[in-house]
Amino acid sequence: MERQVKRIGVLTSGGDAPGMNAAVRAVVRTAVGSGVDCIGIRRGWNGLINSDFVHMDTSSVSHIIDKGGTMLYTARSEEFREESGRTKALATCKLLGLDGIVAIGGDGTFRGALALSRQAAAAGHSLQVVGIPATIDNDIGCSHYTIGFDTACNTAIECIDKLRDTMQSHERCSVVEVMGRHAGYLALYVGIAVGATAVLIPEHEIDFDRDIVEKIRRARLAGTTHYMIVVAEGAGSALEIGKRIREETGLDPRVTVLGHIQRGGTPSARDRETASRMGYEAVMSLMENRGNRVVATRDGRIVDLDMEQALATTKTFEMDRYQVLEALSVSRDGGI
Repeated sequence: MERQVKRIGVLTSGGDAPGMNAAVRAVVRTAVGSGVDCIGIRRGWNGLINSDFVHMDTSSVSHIIDKGGTMLYTARSEEFREESGRTKALATCKLLGLDGIVAIGGDGTFRGALALSRQAAAAGHSLQVVGIPATIDNDIGCSHYTIGFDTACNTAIECIDKLRDTMQSHERCSVVEVMGRHAGYLALYVGIAVGATAVLIPEHEIDFDRDIVEKIRRARLAGTTHYMIVVAEGAGSALEIGKRIREETGLDPRVTVLGHIQRGGTPSARDRETASRMGYEAVMSLMENRGNRVVATRDGRIVDLDMEQALATTKTFEMDRYQVLEALSVSRDGGI
């Protein structure tokens, strides 16, 4: 006989991403519409440790689908990494009578969810977990797309387009640092979209003369008098790169670090729609007793995968996009 799911929790953990609210809304409304109680756990896994939660209904998530950030707040929990911290979290789960938890975040969030579920099983308590990938870095191995990536790209593109206006007016070089500590998806996608002179990403070993200096020189010979260099934070410091450009070319670069502005703002249509579909699928997975899963996108479809296998999946960086950038950055007429 299948276990009946009566009450689930939902939380957001790690770095925030536009669309998290849309995912929370979908989880709550799908659960309530299916006769399942839903508890909002605030401030990530810390909420279970500190009993920081709120009962949610459909009105709790009204008017949040268009909001950035997360209404449940988010945090990283060092205490939850320890067995003693998870023991406290499990005590809260038992107190609330939770049958499952939907955890919205990245790899660290999912690893915490799996550890909690395993510890619960060892203690004789059945607690199923489902993860929803949400990170602007788009670096979750098992999913082709993660919530927040599209909005972050559009935010960066809007900022860079405005920077180009002033760089063109003053005939200058601009070095823009975008997020991406371990992955260059955001930088490369944005770089192609803004017609960058060069893009530096962690996945591609940098030859400073070849990848930056020569590209600037070729662009100048073609008549260009302003240059846009996009740098993923994991590929190097924009300040150091700007300093070296000055030393190598005599140009006077202006450095802009976009920082956390990329995490905020109204989520795009793609992020809202993807988050809504993923939230729905996460609740369906729990109700059908398919726990310890990660909801993911595969070739445009929403699927759920075994969490352990999902965490073991690595994402192969598509270098063909870099080849596109290389081909399009060769300017013969002075245009971008």
